[in-house]
Amino acid sequence: MSRQDAINDLKNRREAAHAGGGEARIKAQHEKGKLTARERIAKLIDPGSFVEHQTYILGRSNDFGLADKHTPGDGVVTGTGRVGGRQIWMSAQDFTVLGGSLGEMNARRIAEAQHLAVKTGSPFIQINDSGGARIQEGILSLHGYGEIFRANTLASGVVPQISIILGPCAGGAVYSPAITDFVFMVDGVSHMYITGPEVIRAVTGEQVSQEDLGGAGPHCQKSGVAHRRFSTEQECFSFITKLLSYLPSNNRDLPPLAESTDDPDRQTPELEEIVPVDDHQAYDVRNVIGSLFDRDSFLEIHEEFAPNIVVGFAKLAGRTVGIMANQPAHLAAVLTIDASDKAARFVRFCDAFNVPVISLVDVPGFLPGVDQEHGGIIRHGAKLLYAIAEATVPKVALILRKAYGGAFISMAGKSLGYDRVLALPIAQIAVMGADGAANIIFRKDINAAEDPEAMRRQKIEEFKESVMTPFVAAGYGYVDEVIHPADGRTELIRSVEMLARKRDQLPAKKHGNLPL
Repeated sequence: MSRQDAINDLKNRREAAHAGGGEARIKAQHEKGKLTARERIAKLIDPGSFVEHQTYILGRSNDFGLADKHTPGDGVVTGTGRVGGRQIWMSAQDFTVLGGSLGEMNARRIAEAQHLAVKTGSPFIQINDSGGARIQEGILSLHGYGEIFRANTLASGVVPQISIILGPCAGGAVYSPAITDFVFMVDGVSHMYITGPEVIRAVTGEQVSQEDLGGAGPHCQKSGVAHRRFSTEQECFSFITKLLSYLPSNNRDLPPLAESTDDPDRQTPELEEIVPVDDHQAYDVRNVIGSLFDRDSFLEIHEEFAPNIVVGFAKLAGRTVGIMANQPAHLAAVLTIDASDKAARFVRFCDAFNVPVISLVDVPGFLPGVDQEHGGIIRHGAKLLYAIAEATVPKVALILRKAYGGAFISMAGKSLGYDRVLALPIAQIAVMGADGAANIIFRKDINAAEDPEAMRRQKIEEFKESVMTPFVAAGYGYVDEVIHPADGRTELIRSVEMLARKRDQLPAKKHGNLPL
């Protein structure tokens, strides 16, 4: 073969690889309202920065008619590029080639990209759009999934991992996204489930549509599998670009420091109006977040799941911080099974990637009830306690109003390892609310009084003044500073800055035993 023939051969092979399953299959993909793998990469990655890896891989199984099929890239595109100027590694399943099904070489190519992400200290992003395991390859497909799951697990806590579901993701395929840090979906396009509607109908008799079973809505609102959903693929890609700008590339880096246009000395007198004195009055804690942190910097995660707690990233004088905040606008901000899981998972991510944690506290306790107890609130609540106790990043709590019982410990307990605990003057800290406490402690006095109701009110106020004010906790050293609401932002900035060089050494061990 002459030099020119070799170059022409290269050109033809590259064009064939880039054509995927061919024009007809690309057209079919577009008719479903979906982009192709390469189109998606082009929209996510900075222009001209993508470098494909292992372009010419082909499936090598010849069973059940596969010998007659051309499988460019074996149904997946992998490589590296830049997102917002930062290097990432990625894979994008190509539904136009054998339905993006996962076979031996397809899996090997994805795992190679995962390993290189870890070796280069770069975030890993995967775009899932696949018919699932390639049945014709049997054990080779199953082994391939195992390789990917293990690579996900070994990368966990080393580099951020993001999964974008842009098509079907069924059976064993769902477990790789489930191991990653963030899962994003698009309405009407994304579907995840272990078994599809037909199998469920055959086995249990239940009638359910694909969208109601595994669409973006159910997984964002009910299962908590997905962290956020979008109306279009482009909206999803734009969010990921912004998310990465808050995160370090790996666990040895610090989060990027942004130029802040919001005055670090800005006062927050509006907190007095946002947080009501009446502890039974609801309010939206997002308004508190908007007041305290850099303007328009809050990036909420898991917005629709367990809305009684709010988590997400924000900037504080340009520094990335992670926020977990009780939400009085939902269930009076009680901690539930789902809220505990949501907060614990978020805290563990922040700790893995050097993101300081700020807790905004207004919590009456853990939700009582048979369903919660039998559902394992003890075990799930322990996950949050475990996550906070284990975290070595700077941990700052601001008690906005009430902080009762075990929920206080998990959200603001110095004994659990919070480095700095602040409180507003109206804060109430106790084992339980004053009403319940007074009924227990002063029962005899109340029952013996000529006017029991007046005596009860008197004892409630007495209990509040002698036990619940933040100055009582401050007197014991369990609140470090009681602050004026107008100083909320400046005090948080000072707290994070004073802890920026924190180093904490945990006892030597292989790993702990998280109460899963």
